[in-house]
Amino acid sequence: MNRYAKVLLCAAPVLIAAGVPAVASAQRAPAPIAAAVAATTRTPANVARDRYRHPAETLAFFGVKPTDTVVEIWPSGGWYTEILAPLTARGGAYYAAGPWEKGLNGVRAMQAKNAATYGKVRLAAFPAEAGQPSVPDGSADVVLTFRNVHNWRFGGADRARAMFAAMFKMLKPGGTLGVVEHRLPEARDVAAEEKSGYMKTSSVIGFATAAGFKLAGKSEVNANKKDSADWPGGVWTLPPSYALKDVDRAKYAAIGESDRMTLKFVKPR
Repeated sequence: MNRYAKVLLCAAPVLIAAGVPAVASAQRAPAPIAAAVAATTRTPANVARDRYRHPAETLAFFGVKPTDTVVEIWPSGGWYTEILAPLTARGGAYYAAGPWEKGLNGVRAMQAKNAATYGKVRLAAFPAEAGQPSVPDGSADVVLTFRNVHNWRFGGADRARAMFAAMFKMLKPGGTLGVVEHRLPEARDVAAEEKSGYMKTSSVIGFATAAGFKLAGKSEVNANKKDSADWPGGVWTLPPSYALKDVDRAKYAAIGESDRMTLKFVKPR
């Protein structure tokens, strides 16, 4: 196994009882998750990025089950939709929740192209305004958001507190919030969060705990020690964006996608 592909689990119950985040342990992804990751309906370009995003290990760490009601916040082009839709198709439910309506155009295109696989995906506004379809309060077993927190902090417009509060509201008591985000070293100036696309782990934990969540564990499954998080075009310098286009492209390709925190929170019962 790749040295970064280690998953954190909730190990000894005494740790959880004491409020201590989960400790490191390796785990094979459950069969339903492995099958969804291996689905033949996934696009080859997305499969090629599994080595950076470790979807099987990530979803296993978050404890996602095929019978869960899962909400993905801001799914964009649907990279994780290709996995979560088939995973939950038979016994669970999957909401794609994003800015209404254009923010869900990527998922709509997937539904139009392959209704058999994606026709059951439920579309919801996030954040939802009056009259827009929304995820019912207290209905979700799992809420997931991948590389989105920086968008809520970007450019000095701090919407993160409101977003975490909204995610807390849609979860059942005991439900899980899973967050993957580009990681800014803790020693850096916090002002870098407003323009670099990277966030401090302490900042994300702070937003979550202020909303009422409890930290249940951290994983290094999406870590990348080659990423120094100080690129001229921010995190978008790295693949898949390549903000500088052909300038030093081979260098950035060798680094790979960003170093990422992987955090599991729970809504207290």
